[in-house]
Amino acid sequence: MSLIVENVSKSFATKRQQIHTLDNVSAEFKQGEFVCILGPSGCGKSTLLNIIAGLEAPSGGRVVLNGKEVKGAGPDRVVMFQEAALFPWLKVIDNVEFGMKIAGIPPAERREKALKYLKMVHLTRFQDAYIHELSGGMRQRVALARALTLDSEVLLMDEPFAALDSQTKSILQLELQHIWWETKKTIIFVTHNVEEAVLLADRVVVMSANPGRIKKEFPIQLARPRQPENVDLTYLVAGIMKELKEEVEKVAKAEFDNNWRLQKNIILPSIDSDLGSGL
Repeated sequence: MSLIVENVSKSFATKRQQIHTLDNVSAEFKQGEFVCILGPSGCGKSTLLNIIAGLEAPSGGRVVLNGKEVKGAGPDRVVMFQEAALFPWLKVIDNVEFGMKIAGIPPAERREKALKYLKMVHLTRFQDAYIHELSGGMRQRVALARALTLDSEVLLMDEPFAALDSQTKSILQLELQHIWWETKKTIIFVTHNVEEAVLLADRVVVMSANPGRIKKEFPIQLARPRQPENVDLTYLVAGIMKELKEEVEKVAKAEFDNNWRLQKNIILPSIDSDLGSGL
C-alpha cells in the first residue's frame, strides 16, 4: 500500500475573502502505519483528511493511492467521524452490517464478519440492542466495528473520541491500540490532543496555523501498549507541545482582542492574599 499526498492546497471563496486552508502539503503514509495529524483549530486537519478520503477535491496538488490519483470516495478508504452516525432504527448488528450490505456482500458472510468485529470491540452481548440503549463510548465502538468490516486499506479517523468523557476515552485509546496491532491497518488519525497523539501514533505530524502546512514530524518509538502515565510518553508530549505552542498562540492572537497576551505565570494569585505586602 502506498498513499502519497503531493503539494495539496485548498482554498474556499466567501463573500468577504478567499480563505486558504491548506498550503502545499506533502506527506507519505506507509503500509500498516499509525499516523496522528496534530495542530491548532482551523489549521486544516479535517480538510486534509476529507481530501484523502475523496470527500473534498483539492484546489491544487493531488492524492495518490497505490499509483492511482484519488478522484472521489472509495472502498479502499473508510472514514470514522467524531459523531458515530449510526441508524437508530437498526439494531447494533444491522448497523455493523450496513456498509457490507450496500457493497453487496452475501448475508452469511456479512453476519460472520460483523460478529468478528463486534467481538473485537467487546460488544457481542449488545448485538441485538438499539442505538439509544448504548452509551457514547459504545456507539463509537459500533462505528469502529462497522468501519473495520469493510476491510479498507486505510482507516481515516477524525477526532473520534473528542466528545467522550476522559475515562471512556482512555479505554477506547487502549482498545484502538490493540485493534490496530491485530489488523495492521494503515490509520490516519486527526486530533488536537497532544497526549492522545503520542499515546497512539508511530508518527505525529504537526501542522502550522492557517493556512495549514506540515511544520514538523515526530517519530514515536515507544513500546506498545502505551499508558498515559509513562514517563517517556510525558517527555515526548512536552517536546511536541513546545513546537505546537507557537501555532496555538497565532490562532489565539487572531481570535482574541488586541490586548491579549500569553500569561507567563500560570499561578493565579488569590484576591484575599496580601502575603509579603509592605516588605
